[in-house]
Order: sequence, then structure tokens, then C-alpha cells
Amino acid sequence: MKEIRLRIDGKEVAAPEGATVLEAAKTAGIRIPTLCHHDGLEPFGACRICIVEAEARGSSRLVVSCVYPVEENLAVRTRSPRIDRIRKTILDLLLAHAPDSPQVSGLAAEYGALRDRFEKEGSFCIHCGLCVRYCAEVKKKHAVGFIGRGIRKEICFIPEVASRECKGCKECFPLCPTSYLQAAYALAESLALPCVINRGHCCSHGAQSP
Repeated sequence: MKEIRLRIDGKEVAAPEGATVLEAAKTAGIRIPTLCHHDGLEPFGACRICIVEAEARGSSRLVVSCVYPVEENLAVRTRSPRIDRIRKTILDLLLAHAPDSPQVSGLAAEYGALRDRFEKEGSFCIHCGLCVRYCAEVKKKHAVGFIGRGIRKEICFIPEVASRECKGCKECFPLCPTSYLQAAYALAESLALPCVINRGHCCSHGAQSP
């Protein structure tokens, strides 16, 4: 496999062709923060915390390092005033959803994010998708999925599958950076309804309930 050479924070790094900037940085011992990344899952690029500046052929732009492939002579900066401002704003938003999450709080302290910049949200879900992707890609069960769009997007257990598969598994629980996944499962289990209704939609079909 062809080896690609690039520079990350001034350090020369070699990575196999097809690797991402995040993977190249990790092999070189250079930390890039993430919330939605998992080594055993396909890159998702949802949280945007791993954003970096990439310069190639005289042009510089912001890219999401977990999905951006390495290229020859690429120059990457993982920290800069511009990057830090963007990460801080993202964390300001995430604190409105999950102020007590250890992972979010740790990054918030590092980047000086503000707990009260945005109005608090009722959901603790930060849309990282780790539970959905793990269940689909690793377990092949598809017992949990997304409903809604944009800021109204949530995760929800699919009752007919979850009732059969989740009780003896729960491998996705430790992946959740907030308490939302466990709470959603506990709610679905305690209600024991044919489907869990969330914001006027049926989580198993995405259809509006009567």
C-alpha cells in the first residue's frame, strides 16, 4: 500500500493511502478531540469537534479530520485561534444538551466553553450516533435508530427488535457520552408500549402518530 507523507502541527507523519487525518494524527501521538468517533465504526463526522485546518497546494480550509483522507504534502494544524473558537462554539451548544456529561464537560473546560450561552434543551442526546452505528455495524441488529431531523433529531429503540435483542446485550451503553441512551432504554422498557412516541412520531416507523 502506498505511503503518504504529510505534516501535522509541523511534524512529518507517514500514513497509508486511504487513511484519515485523524488516524494519521493518532499514529503520530498527536491528539485531536472527538466525541462521535470509534475505531471500530465507520467515520461519521457528526460532532465536528475534530475539525482542523488543512493546507494543500496553497489553499487552506477547515475539514473534519475523521473523514478527511490524507494526501501528499498536506499540512495540518490541529490548534489555532480559529479552530479553538469553532470548537468552543460547538461545545457551548453541546452543554445546552448535556451539561453533566464528563466527556463534554472536560472538553468544555479545555476550550473555555460557556454553560449558559444557549438555552437548555430537554434532551441529553448530542447526536453522536455511536449507539445507532454500533448496533447496525457491529451487532447487525438495528435495534436503535434516529427519528426526526436537525435539532429535533433523537435516538429511539425500535420496540419489536429491542425487546428481543437489547436486554442481554446493552453493549452500546458504555459508548454513550451522556446519560440519554440509558434513559431512553429505561423509558421504552418501563412503558412497554408497542412503540415509543417521541415528539408526535412513532420511533419504529418515523410516521406521525394519530
